[in-house]
Amino acid sequence: MIEWLQPWAFALAPLPLIVRWLLQARERTQAALTVPALNSFAEVKQARFSGVSNPRWRLILLWLMWLLLITAAARPQWTGDPVTLPTSGRDLMLAVDISGSMATEDMEVNGAYVDRLSVVKRVVADFVDARQGDRVGLVLFGTSAYLQAPLTFDLTSVNRLLIEAPVGIAGGKTAIGDAIGLAVKRLRLRPQEDKILILLTDGANNVGEVAPEKAAELAAFDKIKIYTIGVGAEEMSVPGLLGFGRRTTNPSADLDEKTLVAIAQTTQGRYFRAKDTRELAEIYSIIDELEPVDQDPETYRPIQALYYWPMGAALVVFAALLLVDLRRPQYA
Repeated sequence: MIEWLQPWAFALAPLPLIVRWLLQARERTQAALTVPALNSFAEVKQARFSGVSNPRWRLILLWLMWLLLITAAARPQWTGDPVTLPTSGRDLMLAVDISGSMATEDMEVNGAYVDRLSVVKRVVADFVDARQGDRVGLVLFGTSAYLQAPLTFDLTSVNRLLIEAPVGIAGGKTAIGDAIGLAVKRLRLRPQEDKILILLTDGANNVGEVAPEKAAELAAFDKIKIYTIGVGAEEMSVPGLLGFGRRTTNPSADLDEKTLVAIAQTTQGRYFRAKDTRELAEIYSIIDELEPVDQDPETYRPIQALYYWPMGAALVVFAALLLVDLRRPQYA
């Protein structure tokens, strides 16, 4: 269906006739006695030799160009049929730790050890791709917490924003409480009762304005369920002192599982421990089984602007008039 954003522009269509009538009325008010000049005879002679004694075709083209410009000024657009977005799904926020410790290379992929954040990005990307019908948001946190993507159906953008996030860009420390608080602030505005936050970290809360336990209480008050995930291997072989031999360390010694369990229990969620890539993928598969809830229906109508078609046609007519004038022989 064609719609007009500025239909009042069509009221300008008779403007050339009004201007011409005003000019003729002005000429009629001049003196009755007019002395003929040679210029008039020269114009008649030039018109006869140029073969344009009847400029009706020129007048038609000028009117056509004017009407095309008026049509373009009216801003026509094509409005398609309403498209209904999915109305069944969840409001799901992802809070991902990107502090400096996420660069620890203790996760194995295809026989090679890679850093934790790379594995998280890979697994979470697959999880987000399967969330068709869900609104998904993204919070990234380190020393500070940032809303990287609000709740949206645009899962591609959420994935891209996560994949492009480098380790340590939010600071080297871990503000778990602030991340929960920021996610709660976004989720609490949603009308349904079942709202979900998935928080992934490899450390302990050591900075921030809000304590994780207090943030969990706020989430529970707003009926937000939090699933916490502790990521990182428990054993890693590293070179020994002075380069002799190798020794085994626990790269997840700083992981505060007690606090993560308390957060999950306070909000009636669950705590998961991901020691490797396989366990992390299984955890997201379990979370994937959550029951969907009804959402507010959202519709939109695709719109395509059409003003450039009459504008282009007017330019073609104008170019044709210029070409005819250039090709017409001139006489002195």
